[in-house]
Amino acid sequence: MYQVLRESQSLMVPLRGCRYHVRQWGTPKPGATPLVLAHGWMDVAASWQFMVDAFSEAFVSQRPIIAMDWRGYGLTEAPATDSYWFPDYLADLDALLDQLYPGQSIDLVGHSMGGNVVMMYAGSRPERIRRLVNLEGFGMAATSAAQAPSRMTQWLNEIKAQREDDNALKPYADAAGVAARLMKTNRRLGQAQADWLAQHWAQPGPDGQWRILGDSAHKVINPYLFRVEEALAMYQRISAPVLAVEASDDSLSQWWKGKYTLAEFHERLKSVPQLEKATIEDAGHMLHHDQPHALANILETFLA
Repeated sequence: MYQVLRESQSLMVPLRGCRYHVRQWGTPKPGATPLVLAHGWMDVAASWQFMVDAFSEAFVSQRPIIAMDWRGYGLTEAPATDSYWFPDYLADLDALLDQLYPGQSIDLVGHSMGGNVVMMYAGSRPERIRRLVNLEGFGMAATSAAQAPSRMTQWLNEIKAQREDDNALKPYADAAGVAARLMKTNRRLGQAQADWLAQHWAQPGPDGQWRILGDSAHKVINPYLFRVEEALAMYQRISAPVLAVEASDDSLSQWWKGKYTLAEFHERLKSVPQLEKATIEDAGHMLHHDQPHALANILETFLA
């Protein structure tokens, strides 16, 4: 089993109808800039542990570090809903910062879906962000108005499947099965890390079956279309320096099969006023698992 170097403390924060679970590393210090970590789709706050352990003691001692489980993930409550709305993540983040760091600017890091959230949030609340890091938060492929009817039909069908429990997540016999699933998804993830993550990514139910700590309603597609023009308008309002970090593996091509490319994403990033880019070698989409030390070094330099 992976041996944690820096234990986290758990906080439960009531906000917007949910009890939010927040992991905190380090000790809050007056005047220190907090570092806030936002995980991706079907992930949890504990996923950041390897990167936090890789930070230098000098870096960790200077600031509090927190990571939240988004609504319906990890130990945060799942609201009574059959689908999730992207703007709620921004509103949850805003409410969380108002509770924990009122009137204070922060450093904000987001991975994948969390990367998309932090980019939109920084464009909405530019005054709250000192520095921003986007880890493989590529956004979505461009859409057209003609897709709206079929998208709405798809949403209705998936809502119906959710209602009839046809959209439930697959259970696993034990923690070893969860770890095997994590290693199948990420070929670079070691056994020790997978065994540790499995304990935080899933939990056993009354029937002894292990289930992922993610509401199956997260699988339901959004009924609204992704509008590139709207995303670029948000990017243009970001006032903080931004670091966009990619893995050497091109996961975007694997997902979209040419319908959306890294070149298109790089073109979108030209709308960000202050941008730096970095690449993590020998890493895939879960780069904070694959190369935590390399990523920690890059972040320490950028956030200094």
